[in-house]
Amino acid sequence: MWLPNRARTDRLITVSSLPPISGTTTIAGVLGDPVHHSLSPVMQNAALQAMGLDWVFLALPAPAQELATVVRALEAMECRGLNVTIPHKHSVAGLCRELSPLAQRLGAVNVLVPLAGGGWHGTNTDVEGFCAPLRDGNAGRWHGRQALVLGCGGSARAVVAGLVELGFASIAVAGRDPIRLAEFVGHCQSWAPQLQPLSWRGDGDAAADPLLPALAAAALVVNTTPLGMHSASDPNAVERCPLSAAQLDQLTPEASVYDVIYTPRPTRLLQEATRRGCATIDGLEMLVQQGAAALRLWSGRGDVPVDAMRQALLERLP
Repeated sequence: MWLPNRARTDRLITVSSLPPISGTTTIAGVLGDPVHHSLSPVMQNAALQAMGLDWVFLALPAPAQELATVVRALEAMECRGLNVTIPHKHSVAGLCRELSPLAQRLGAVNVLVPLAGGGWHGTNTDVEGFCAPLRDGNAGRWHGRQALVLGCGGSARAVVAGLVELGFASIAVAGRDPIRLAEFVGHCQSWAPQLQPLSWRGDGDAAADPLLPALAAAALVVNTTPLGMHSASDPNAVERCPLSAAQLDQLTPEASVYDVIYTPRPTRLLQEATRRGCATIDGLEMLVQQGAAALRLWSGRGDVPVDAMRQALLERLP
């Protein structure tokens, strides 16, 4: 089930509440453009403090034309590790000295780990983060089931890879742009042969809507689109839902609905799914678990305080 809303804790962060920064403090960070909105520093600095590491985790803006320069500079500064977010997950792969098999398969990197001989190892922890709440309790319940993925953007590749790991027999991917959808399926089908494209039409012809039977048959529906995400520039964004009322009515109470968005909590999609009796999961746990997996790689330690990371986010989110 999605994690419940917590009362917001508004508090000033004082100098005394922060770990000491000295001449020996080293950095880690998240690269993106824009990146000022990232919550990764909130959870990672909570973890670093709990682990007693003399590091600080920063949000590091990196315009596309400066990405290679920024990555080289951070290597020279002996940066401990980097998360990578939009729009750099694909382009940063070409700046790595080596790639993990998963990163090669996805064509996307969200974690850079410094190599002893120089350069970066690129890998992907988004798949592990996505799967974590679905494995909780009984991962085997997904074996042989059907899934529907809404959207065919960058995060959808990690979602599809996770669904393959979990043993889904059929994975439908719905996209509005037929060219992008065909490219997505063409990239993934060699390692996801159970993938099926669905044209996500908005012409109002319910009788010809291919999403209706896919929704009715799905044990899991995953939204990878930004529809319903909080936007500072658009106050109506949170009222949007990727599915129409007719499409939502196809959901069965036995289905689970997973929205990779975590602001607001819950999204409109998850509110509507709950009304129809579905179990729901939001994107907060995916964020926490992919970040915890990254910190294990950077630190070489297994005692990453996942609970402290989650609590730091819950206190920051409204």
